[in-house]
Amino acid sequence: MSHPRSAWRNQWKKRWAGRSIGVRLLLAVLLMVGLALPVAGTLLSHHYHLAATQAFDERLEATLNVIIAGATYDPAAQQLVHDRALGDPRFDNVYSGWYWQITDAGQHTLASRSLWDQRLPVIANDTLSARSLSGPRGQSLRVVERDIYLAPLERPLHISVAARDDVLAADIREFQRLLWGGLAGLGILLLGVLALQVRWGLAPLRRMRANLHEVEQGHAEQLDTRLPDELATLAASMNAVLARDQRLIERGRHTAGNLAHALKTPLSVMRLQLRQLPEDSRAAWDVELTRLDSAVRHHLARASAAGEGARFAPIDLHATLAPLLTGLAKLGQRRGITLRQTWQRDVNVHMDGQDIQELVGNLMDNALRWAHSDVQLQVQVNEQQLTIIVSDNGPGMSDAQCQQAVQRGKRLDEQRSGSGLGLAIVTDLVALYNGHMQLSRASEGGLNVEVGLPVVANG
Repeated sequence: MSHPRSAWRNQWKKRWAGRSIGVRLLLAVLLMVGLALPVAGTLLSHHYHLAATQAFDERLEATLNVIIAGATYDPAAQQLVHDRALGDPRFDNVYSGWYWQITDAGQHTLASRSLWDQRLPVIANDTLSARSLSGPRGQSLRVVERDIYLAPLERPLHISVAARDDVLAADIREFQRLLWGGLAGLGILLLGVLALQVRWGLAPLRRMRANLHEVEQGHAEQLDTRLPDELATLAASMNAVLARDQRLIERGRHTAGNLAHALKTPLSVMRLQLRQLPEDSRAAWDVELTRLDSAVRHHLARASAAGEGARFAPIDLHATLAPLLTGLAKLGQRRGITLRQTWQRDVNVHMDGQDIQELVGNLMDNALRWAHSDVQLQVQVNEQQLTIIVSDNGPGMSDAQCQQAVQRGKRLDEQRSGSGLGLAIVTDLVALYNGHMQLSRASEGGLNVEVGLPVVANG
């Protein structure tokens, strides 16, 4: 018992194996674009975030250095003094989002007017550091800070410069918006260009497929070799195979015809010589010669039929069958049988003329042999399906007899002439053209034979 996962995997492989080359290439392109662009966008966004944050920190560091340079201690007043203007009015506006602070974490603290009564949290650090924190009124701040020693103070001073990072965040968001928008546009452009490239690259394959369809329909005998080198070689090889198959078919049909003529004369001579034998020996020999003649006719008819081994150019069905039907109508008149024809419309079929004549001829011959006074031929067309219905008003057949009638060499009435091969030959021809045949009782009481063949030429 196979594992469900293994069965699913095998089913997926079979389904994937049937995908077209164009779908495979487009999926590969989609996968490449769908993976490469997001990865590239993520990396670019990350690096830009780092670069923008670093630039923002460097700006704060420059301000920090100005503050450090202007910081002094007044021993007389015993307080910190900063007497150097920063040139940025935002440090003077209350809660503007731009702040600086100098403190020894004890009694000495000096801050920008913008901080008002608020203070920045202090983390002692000898080296320059940058971090994010929440400032006055919940503002998101970016802080650059460090500790310095200022004479005559014994304790280090912690100097901080902070600024709202919403501008930085907005700048990063704007970059990301432009980045992802640009990557999306680039992805669409790449998919369009690569889809056109795939379509252009596979154009010779589509042309080859259309050409092959023309060969299948009988409108062309060979594939066009005006293709790229890789496909031209393939087309030439396929043309060689088609030509060889056609030669083999023609050779087989000619051989079957020659064999028929070669056997016809010896069989006729043997039947003439049979009459010279005594009556008691003649019956046994007659049975064997009849079986031999039946077998020869059956296999020669099967061998000479082209069937699905070749795809024929469309032929006019009515024009092809007209001589045969004319002869059968005259034969029916001599027997007192009326032959009626009903054609839905003029139709062209992909069949060998000899095959369709053999098929209809055997059906009509069988109907004329058994009919009392009437035989009807109906030709119907439904898309690519050709339906031929032959019915008579003879004695008809039971279900068991219908099954027996299509068996080679079976005859329902040994007193009548014929080898009983007509319907069996029709069965073989129908099978060769991937059709179907059904025997039933006709409305007039006789036999109704319906044959369906997928051979109708479109257009």
